[in-house]
Amino acid sequence: MGSILATSRSFSSGSVDLVARLAERGHTVETGPSDHALDALRPLLATAVGWIAGTGPVTAEHLDAAPLLRVVARYGVGFEAVDLEAARDRGIIVTNTPGANSAAVADHAVGLMLAVLRGTTEGDRRVRAGDWSVLRGRELGSLAVGIVGFGRIGQGVARRLCGFGSRILAHDPWMSGEQIEAAGASPFDLARMAAECDIVTLHSPGGATIVDRDWLASARPGLVVINTARPELVDEDALAAALRSGLVSGFGADTLVGDTSGAASPLLAADLAARVIVTPHFGAQTVEAVDNMGSMAVTNLLAVLAGEAPPHPILTKA
Repeated sequence: MGSILATSRSFSSGSVDLVARLAERGHTVETGPSDHALDALRPLLATAVGWIAGTGPVTAEHLDAAPLLRVVARYGVGFEAVDLEAARDRGIIVTNTPGANSAAVADHAVGLMLAVLRGTTEGDRRVRAGDWSVLRGRELGSLAVGIVGFGRIGQGVARRLCGFGSRILAHDPWMSGEQIEAAGASPFDLARMAAECDIVTLHSPGGATIVDRDWLASARPGLVVINTARPELVDEDALAAALRSGLVSGFGADTLVGDTSGAASPLLAADLAARVIVTPHFGAQTVEAVDNMGSMAVTNLLAVLAGEAPPHPILTKA
């Protein structure tokens, strides 16, 4: 029993009442800001035995303010923002929710492909301005699609594209060619993807820039780029230049550099609006994904508090 801090914006906002589930086990839930501002969280951390953490940083300073804390249950799959060494030093278990939102993000990636190929948002803007002139698009099933990162989400995209009839190529440095083929795609070299594909969709974990000037220089004219993964995968200045030159015909993204800070991106320039579609980081925001992430986070947290091994540990006391 004890206080549970929840700092994910969407926790328990789906169809499953996770606050009630925690209450049944004798826990109270306190909500805090998703940016994890330490001054705001300090009084909540002081009494927390468990933390259902959003995307904000979890630093040594946060953990020092939480003397009773036993578990950080990441609400989502990423854990880059958690200081794992600091958690290990303090005997705090860290967990995550792998696969909980994979279907939602895969759906969104394919949706962005279709929206870019058919000029959906530009068509809507034109009609609202009284312009019913047609836009000529392309059919997804006639195109070669390169998938960079062939984990749960990348493979989900491939399964969806099979229904369209697209040619599917995939690159993942952690998978063998045989594994990629077994999952429904043809293994392909990343450096050649821009030249051989009509669409390249990014699903790798981040940490390095993929879409840069050199990579774009080899692009097949009319390339479409989709990014529902990490903003640092794209050199935004280089991509904006490629869009203006016509080398790249469209970009669809669920994230941009500085997307939560209000920083202006060159990809949001007015002259690129007809070819760029950006959504506000909501690829994982479906009722089903919210329920999955929350339920998995709570299951992990309750297991640790009961002295049991959590189903999805990132870091254990050992």
